[in-house]
Formats: sequence, C-alpha cells, structure tokens
Amino acid sequence: MRTIVTGGAGFIGSHLVDHLLRAGDEVVVLDDMSTGSPRNLLDSLVDPRLSIVHGSVLDRELLLDTVRGADRVFHLAAAVGVKLIVDHPLASLRVNIHGTENVLDACSASGASLLLVSTSEIYGKNTSDRLHENSDRVLGSPLRSRWTYAAAKGIDEAFAHAYWSEHGLDVTIVRPFNTVGPRQTGRYGMVVPNLVGQALRGEPLTVYGDGEQTRCFSYVGDVVPAMVRLLEEPSATGQAFNLGGAEEVSINALARRVIQVTGSSSDVVHVDYADAYAAGFEDMRRRVPDYGKAAALVGFDPATHLDEIIRRVAEHLGGPSDVRAATGQRATAGRH
Repeated sequence: MRTIVTGGAGFIGSHLVDHLLRAGDEVVVLDDMSTGSPRNLLDSLVDPRLSIVHGSVLDRELLLDTVRGADRVFHLAAAVGVKLIVDHPLASLRVNIHGTENVLDACSASGASLLLVSTSEIYGKNTSDRLHENSDRVLGSPLRSRWTYAAAKGIDEAFAHAYWSEHGLDVTIVRPFNTVGPRQTGRYGMVVPNLVGQALRGEPLTVYGDGEQTRCFSYVGDVVPAMVRLLEEPSATGQAFNLGGAEEVSINALARRVIQVTGSSSDVVHVDYADAYAAGFEDMRRRVPDYGKAAALVGFDPATHLDEIIRRVAEHLGGPSDVRAATGQRATAGRH
C-alpha cells in the first residue's frame, strides 16, 4: 500500500513507520519537525520506499498533493504534551483542529482510508473505573489552557465521525493512554522519560503534586500493531477504540519502579503544580482504560510489563544495557 503518516517523525509515528515498512508499504512521512525529529527515522531512511515531506498539516495544498493517490493515512501530527499545550494554547488549537480538518478533507477528496489518533485526554477529569469509549467527558473551564488539548481532540473526533456519517469517509479513531517507549522525549512533560532521565543522571526524580494520581502505561510496540489492525478492520470504521495498559500505578510508585529498574541512587522530590505550570493547574487523579473493545475486535494485548518498558526507555536514553540486572530479572515482558 501507499501509506501517509502525518507526524511520522514523532515518537509513535516513527515506530509506526518502521512497522509499515516491515510490512512492505511505500510510506510517505509528512512532518514539520516541530516536535518530531529525523533522528527518529534513522533506521528507516535507508529504505527506498520511505520518503519525507517537510511541511505542516496546516498547509492545505501541500496536504492535498501528498495524500493524492494514497491508499491510507495515519494522522498523528498534533501539538502534544502538557507543557507545550499550556505554553502555546493558540498554536496548539490551530494545529489540532484546523490541521485535522485539512486531513479529513484530503482523505475525502482522495478516497484514502484514515486512522485518526486522538487521546485519552478527551475523558478529562472523569475518574471512573475502566473508562470505556462512551464514558462521559468531564472537562474543566475552556478558559484554562490545560483543557484546550482535550477540547480540540474532542472536536477532531466529532469532525471525523461527521465525515464518516455524512460523506462515507472510511475513518477509525483510536485513543492511546500514556503510550511509552524508546524515542519518547521528556521535553514536553512526558513523565516516564523525564523520570528515567533523572534517575540515570543521579538527579532527584520530580513528582508533581502528591504523586498519588494514577495512570496505566502502554508500550509503543504493543500499541502500533493494534492501530494498523484497526484501520484494516472494516467493522471498525466510524468507531473509537481505547488503547492502553493493564496495570494501574501511582506516579509515586512509578518513580520507585524507575529507581529500582535503573539501579539509581536518586531520591524522589515532590513539586507543586503551580511551580511547574501556573496557579490553578488541574490534573487528573485517575485514568484507567477499558480496552476490551479493541481486544475483542483485533486482539489488542498490552503485554509488555512496566518494568520492561522502563528498561527499554533507559537503554534508549543511554543507560547501561544491563539495567535489567538491577531488579534481579524482574523487568520481564508479560503481565504483572
């Protein structure tokens, strides 16, 4: 197939590109390199089936030209990360709303199928046990920049669903929950690479708030194949699917796990949200996915253990190749 990956030089996007090339696709990456990097594609650049278009999804004509003749599009280009969203809300809104509408128009014009990569952020402050795809969205004030990403992604999903219902566009939506792995940067507030980087440098691990907020982390190598299978599954069209991890863990416990897996001597320090972002910043106390819908339809299985995820991130960041030994072989793939 001829496949377009917007944001293909980013963390998840680059892993998706690798996967698609291994499957035999001709892949075109469209990326403005604002948060992605060509370094993420170094392993794939030698493949003649890969080409890179430097540009933005806000460039409507470039996007139409790039998508023309494509069989399918994976749309990952977005402003991502809490810090980036809070610091640059207007630019983030433009990319995440107008950019997605441009992608939808281009796919509609070309007849390409589309996988829209949304986010678990759309659930907002809903702390229900096992959030499912129809769970209510509980968002804070639209005047707080913290929620502009969730609001924009919700609009993206509404646009996509309308293009499917009114124009017959073959579009499927996925909502990743805290996807982690090599190539992810802590630059924009991603918690696992931040904590692992601090541990490897022997610095105190920074945990915001009281650290008792909980998340479920999933490995990029488990998430990417499921994304592809969902786009290839005809019955998934017009629907949304959660893709997340199986183990709920507090950020305090995550920090302790990072110290253990890396063999670090670092301590944990707690920092008030206001010191890191701004007064009145709001976070989610709990976010746990129900991924049973994707599991039943395409066999999604977040099998990679959290300790193994931490180990792989540490190795990517330059940690010792034998960090596994620090836990006496506890960092093994499989369920906890």
